[in-house]
Amino acid sequence: MRVCYNGNNLIQEVFALLGAIYGDIIGSYYEVHCTKDYDFPFQKDSTFTDDSVLTTATAKAILLHPEPITRWELHQRCREYAIQYQQYFSWFPHAGYGNLFVSWASSRSMRKQKSYGNGGAMRVIPVGWAYDSMEQVLLQAKASCICTHNHHEAIRGAQAVACAVWLARMGADKAQIRSELSKRFHYPLAFRLDDIRPLYEFDSRTNYSVPPAIVCFLESTDFESAVRNAVSLGGDADTMACIAGGIAEAYYRDIPDFVRKFCDLKIDSSIRAVIREFEEKFLRLAKN
Repeated sequence: MRVCYNGNNLIQEVFALLGAIYGDIIGSYYEVHCTKDYDFPFQKDSTFTDDSVLTTATAKAILLHPEPITRWELHQRCREYAIQYQQYFSWFPHAGYGNLFVSWASSRSMRKQKSYGNGGAMRVIPVGWAYDSMEQVLLQAKASCICTHNHHEAIRGAQAVACAVWLARMGADKAQIRSELSKRFHYPLAFRLDDIRPLYEFDSRTNYSVPPAIVCFLESTDFESAVRNAVSLGGDADTMACIAGGIAEAYYRDIPDFVRKFCDLKIDSSIRAVIREFEEKFLRLAKN
């Protein structure tokens, strides 16, 4: 189902952050128990991870300071994102963060970390929903990375994911999304998942995991298939499914009921409250 975005109004109700969080939950079990099986079963031991926690933190930072920024305000904005990342880490300290992030968040320091991991890309979905221009999406995505992922590969990956969400919600088709991301970010997106799946393995580097996560969406036919594509690569399953699921929701505007039922009870109530607040602020239903 495709529903185009028109101005500030959506013509169908959507839940902008749940696609990413559902992907994270479904993929969480398979981050450890890697699978190449597209028809993998949903596992009762699945849970939300740092992907969901920090996606929520990004949303909260935007809710507190939703105003557009200029490039001169980039570093002040990065502090506002960083404060929320450290706050949410303190509330959910055992959600499966990387060691570098744990060290940074525990120190309460604003010293910039130069990680090139995919942590910046996994939490950036809210940026693609909250802002109405490509320029602002790119600035906000960069600001969200600077404190923890101040590396050109990490920033490029976060910007590419946020851009994909923005294009999808604006009504771009997959050919347009593929073309724009390939040209703007110089990502090779012409490969097929079947060609890389046999030898693909876990690696959380941004330039290794983000392009395939985007292709998982591009090769999908609906939300579920995007998540299944991501998990069945046998890599960083929760993060790649979070990214693919977040883009897929912006594009398809539809998530199967059985996916909702499986995941909804696994989401912390405080995370759900922020999701609802974000939806109410940025996703108004059209009245016509």
